[in-house]
Amino acid sequence: MKQKTCCFTGHRDIPLGDYQLIFDKTEETVERLIKKGYLYFGAGGALGFDTIAALAVLKLKEHYPDIRLILVLPCRSQTRGWASEDVKIYENIKEQADKVVYTSEEYTRGCMHKRNRHLVDNSSACIAYLTESKGGTAYTVDYAAKHGLTVFNIADCL
Repeated sequence: MKQKTCCFTGHRDIPLGDYQLIFDKTEETVERLIKKGYLYFGAGGALGFDTIAALAVLKLKEHYPDIRLILVLPCRSQTRGWASEDVKIYENIKEQADKVVYTSEEYTRGCMHKRNRHLVDNSSACIAYLTESKGGTAYTVDYAAKHGLTVFNIADCL
């Protein structure tokens, strides 16, 4: 399964003017991987790029019904403090996901890193939106590269 699994990682803050382009490039990259035999796509359920990635997979499921969206969530209270519109989108994605995994029941300081490592450890490819050299996304991309995953950075396509 790992050889047919791709994870996502990316920044929460997406420049508003770039949203559609990032969505389109993500969708194109996912479709290329589907054509190479990838079936499972793991997203972390966060705001920003994780949401874009999950929505792209769900859109592609209309044409590729065998693909699966797996949400790997850091804790059950992930949406605490989110705007109500963002929570609605999150819940909609969660309802459509083929599988939901929680890496921790409750929020802890390390639960986001635990979620990110789980995504990488169960994948052979990673689609990222990385524009900064530090932070959680940079750590996850570095972790993925060190563990031999093929990394596609959507930011390089913009």
